[in-house]
Amino acid sequence: MPLTLTTPADHAATAPAAPAPRLHADFYDLQAALTDGERAQLGRIRDFLQREVAPRADEFWERAESPRHLFPRFAELGMLGAGIPEVAQYDNSALYRGWVALEISRVDASTATFLGVHSGLAMNAIWVGGSDEQRERWLGPMARGEIVGAFALTEPLSGSDTARGLRTTATRRVGADGADEWVIDGAKRWIGSGAFSDITVVWARDTGDGEMKGFIVPTSSPGYAATKIERKQSLRAVENADITLTGVVVPESLRLQRIHSFTEVAVVLRLTRAEVAWQALGNGIGAYEAAVRYTGEREQFGKPIGSFQLVQHKLATALGNITACLAMCTRVSQLQDDDAQTDAQAAMAKAFVSARMRETVALCREVMGGNGITLDYGAARAFCDAEAIYTFEGTHDMNTLIVGREITGIQAFVS
Repeated sequence: MPLTLTTPADHAATAPAAPAPRLHADFYDLQAALTDGERAQLGRIRDFLQREVAPRADEFWERAESPRHLFPRFAELGMLGAGIPEVAQYDNSALYRGWVALEISRVDASTATFLGVHSGLAMNAIWVGGSDEQRERWLGPMARGEIVGAFALTEPLSGSDTARGLRTTATRRVGADGADEWVIDGAKRWIGSGAFSDITVVWARDTGDGEMKGFIVPTSSPGYAATKIERKQSLRAVENADITLTGVVVPESLRLQRIHSFTEVAVVLRLTRAEVAWQALGNGIGAYEAAVRYTGEREQFGKPIGSFQLVQHKLATALGNITACLAMCTRVSQLQDDDAQTDAQAAMAKAFVSARMRETVALCREVMGGNGITLDYGAARAFCDAEAIYTFEGTHDMNTLIVGREITGIQAFVS
């Protein structure tokens, strides 16, 4: 008997007490690895996403606007900072947080990215690199959705080589009041939520010791300017920005006190990289579910196209990709829960899953023929969004080089 697709109509308007039902694409029931409590909370989140995000996802994508009005609801559901003990609303695992990323991206990859920047990158940067005082000051308001955070590492001339090629500088000096302060100069690009964030975690090279430092920069600071990047054709509902910093003065109290070099920054990236693999997986599942619905409804030659052998082959290939990726994501998150996940393991998950996602969304768009290029049938947005997911959090090539270094013991990055 075929599995039943989970659709918006399957969910009541109230939060379900029972665990979330199994997804059609979860062919081996890997969701069963979650606790009953995690599955119940996942069901509440799935219900919310289907009722309040899915109906307007295409609209926000076309308008190139983030669904900022939903930020308080994300906070109520414990979706902000769920992996940070100081602010998490309930006990949960990295595996559960991966499933949440999957569920969000399954409905809208832009929303998943929007939340990932705030909760994964900005909040984790403060949690990993901040002092106790900084954690107390910032993480609570961010978890409550009172402050929106962004994460500024990538630069116009520095993407994959940020570890060595960072051009933004921070110069320490004594201020007029006799206290230490920093002057930041430089530019950043592709900064998710940077067009409207309240604070941005800015990474800059210390002109004193040459090491990378992190700063919590209020976006109202004099000399800070953000310009929304227009004409994007992927993750359009993520409001990326070009940012310039011209003589931005930041007090020592806003320097992340536990960040002394790129080594600590890499810890933050490892925490989020595996979660981006889950996001890629969710984007592929969203396209797959749309394709299954479409092939059951669309008729050609007097019968549903789902009865054609070539169409079934494409759907089976897509499901095989999803199943393999779900198994990989499950294991890499279990390793994170055991505090045993390595950079190479996270990098392999992101590289492999995003590549399989690319193939999956292409197959799913293909079975829809010409209809597949419109937003009306559920695959076009996933198809376009796949390109950005494939590229960010380390390009495919860079992540494979991290894995290659682990395999051979030889550094193959350009020196």
